[in-house]
Amino acid sequence: MLREVAVEDAVGLVLAHDLTQILPGEFKGRLFKKGHVVRAEDIPALLSIGKEHIYTLELGAGYMHEDDAAKAMATAVAGSGVELTEPHEGKVTLKAAIHGLAQIDRSFVDEVNAIEQIALSTIRSNTVVQPRKSLVGTRVIPLVIAQSRIAEVQRLAAAYRDGHGGAAPVEVKPFRKLRVGVVTTGSEVFKGRIQDKFGPAVRAKVEALGSEVVEQRFTPDESETIVAEIRAFLQRGVDLILVTGGMSVDPDDRTPGAIRMSGADIVSYGTPMLPGSMLMMAYHGDTPIMGLPGCVMHDPYTSFDELLPRICAGERISRRDIVELGYGGLLG
Repeated sequence: MLREVAVEDAVGLVLAHDLTQILPGEFKGRLFKKGHVVRAEDIPALLSIGKEHIYTLELGAGYMHEDDAAKAMATAVAGSGVELTEPHEGKVTLKAAIHGLAQIDRSFVDEVNAIEQIALSTIRSNTVVQPRKSLVGTRVIPLVIAQSRIAEVQRLAAAYRDGHGGAAPVEVKPFRKLRVGVVTTGSEVFKGRIQDKFGPAVRAKVEALGSEVVEQRFTPDESETIVAEIRAFLQRGVDLILVTGGMSVDPDDRTPGAIRMSGADIVSYGTPMLPGSMLMMAYHGDTPIMGLPGCVMHDPYTSFDELLPRICAGERISRRDIVELGYGGLLG
């Protein structure tokens, strides 16, 4: 399939693969592209990168070139919100086409990487991404690979779609524009003894995902008043209710009880993620209600930052989702 030819005898022949040049601290990239016809003036450059021989490619039946294999794999696994690059040095990159939530099935990735000579490298699932953010790199290890191995990747991807309602193993889900109501509890804020710092912090996080806080209401540490404000937002038809403050185990912290009293179903009071262990996740019908601990005000990333993008992308948070926050959840 591959024929080795001395560089001096290669004039007029076609390169079988990309050739990379590395100039430390200056440049690393493609010097000659696959398919380039070697000219006499190319010989010094080829020798300068240590290539005294090149390869011409004659594919045998049942084999694929690395570029074609990488593109076939990328096409098989890519879904909505994803775009592909052209093959470069045997690799195709899947990039985000939109601002949204990257969703990449880890078990599928592991299954593909168990196939010999296949490489599928990804970012973490549920990462917030901007357009052009790299999501996945696909490549094969050798220059040529048996078509049967690529066909197995395609089979796995097709089976995945069949089992997930047509969804692909790699997608970017767009964020919905949610109308968010905020209830800020605490007599010290309600009576003006201290300045509210929850509101600005929460508003910034909500707006960064394309949603809006329609109103923020303040209440003292009184369960009935907190319940009344939650129900007022429910009647108003907001898409998400955030209740800030009063989430610890102190006797005068009434927020968890008030969320229960509002009629919400509690998914979890507490998460195995630090910071953010005192967060409450609940639903009143289809409306998510979150009780936010104090760390949301000052820590750059908490369990709230992990769950909010998923809610904005239309996911319903389950108890299993909360449990899985523990692995890798120690942030500080």
